[in-house]
Amino acid sequence: MKQIRHFAGIALLIVSGFLPLSSAIGFDPDAVKLLVKSPKEWNAFRQQHSMQPVDLNKAKLEDADLEGANLSNSSLVRAELSGAKLNRADLRGSNLQQAFVKKADLKEADLSSAYLVKVNLKEAYMEKSRLQKANLQGANLRWTRFDRADLSGSNLQDAVLFETSFIDADLRGVNLKGALYLGNANLRGAKISNNTITPSGEKATASWAAIRDAEYRKEPDATMPVYAEPPVMVFATPSAGMKSTSSPSGQAVIGSQQQQALMVDDVETWNTMRAANPELKIELKEEKLENAKLKGVNLQKASMPGADFEDANLDEAMMEGADLSKANFQKADMKKVKLHGANLSGASLDRAFMEGADLSNANLSGANLFGAMLQDANLSGANLAGAALFETDLEGANLSGANLSGANLMEPNLKNTIISPETILPSGKNATQSWAIVRGAIFVKP
Repeated sequence: MKQIRHFAGIALLIVSGFLPLSSAIGFDPDAVKLLVKSPKEWNAFRQQHSMQPVDLNKAKLEDADLEGANLSNSSLVRAELSGAKLNRADLRGSNLQQAFVKKADLKEADLSSAYLVKVNLKEAYMEKSRLQKANLQGANLRWTRFDRADLSGSNLQDAVLFETSFIDADLRGVNLKGALYLGNANLRGAKISNNTITPSGEKATASWAAIRDAEYRKEPDATMPVYAEPPVMVFATPSAGMKSTSSPSGQAVIGSQQQQALMVDDVETWNTMRAANPELKIELKEEKLENAKLKGVNLQKASMPGADFEDANLDEAMMEGADLSKANFQKADMKKVKLHGANLSGASLDRAFMEGADLSNANLSGANLFGAMLQDANLSGANLAGAALFETDLEGANLSGANLSGANLMEPNLKNTIISPETILPSGKNATQSWAIVRGAIFVKP
């Protein structure tokens, strides 16, 4: 089907087609409502669909009663499950990468072979849960209770285990290499074997177990297990795929409503228009762009204070020098976004996914970065004064020369984060090598 649209003299030729259906069930808000309404009816729905994988990525399921729900082989990437009741739920083989499951009840839940990399299970209750061969690498397990749980053969590399409880848990063959704060965890009565890998990377010994009041069991030497990987799922979608061409008119004035419509309708055409009209001013104050698909969009030097990008896809977007003060990026996808020199003062980046983002020399003063994922991001020279960095993941990020004065730096992940003498700490003092080393960061002198 072909359709021509006009925006202030810019003609757009849009060729529409449809994506092929797959063997998995695409994201459907009605399905989420059914899950929340009645796990029993949800389970019947799954049986009717031959237990096909289900797309529940970024689903909002806070405090939901999902007791006994069948969520096996589902994709729950970055889903919000904090406070949810998931006791006896079936999550076998599911993908919960970077999901928020804080304070959830997962008693007797089955997460065997689940993919839980970077999941936040802080203060979750997981007594008698089954996590055999689950992949929990880099997970936040502060104050999580795994009492009498089966974690045999699971991967806990680089996990945060501050005051985590493993009382009487099965930790045989668990990989704890690089795990943090294991000394603060409770391993009383936990089953440890010679196939358990300690934080140092060495195999556990009887004396290592005894010091921690754990039980040591000698087993035949085993090879390193193959940990769960995220299942490959291609979901059906009701959206139409689009390919477009355009013939820019050269006109340099477009109203804000037309700008928004053109940008959301087709990013490729929008970028072509911007390239042909470099003098065009982009002014979209407090624009509503929730859930918009804007991958690779050109918003360089745009004026968008207070804009709402919640849950939007801004992967690889070009936003250098833009005014995004007090904008809302909650849970937005912003992988490799370019924000060099941008103004993000007072912005909300709560749980935004910003791996590999360029935020060098950006103004993030007073910004909310709670739970934001900034692995390998470039924050050199950035202004983070007064920013909220609670549970922010800064693993491998570059904070050289960044200003953190007055920032709330509580429970961040600073593993391999680059710190320099020019980095200003929350105290207002310059960073030191000892400060960096204690937090697992890398101190680099010029």
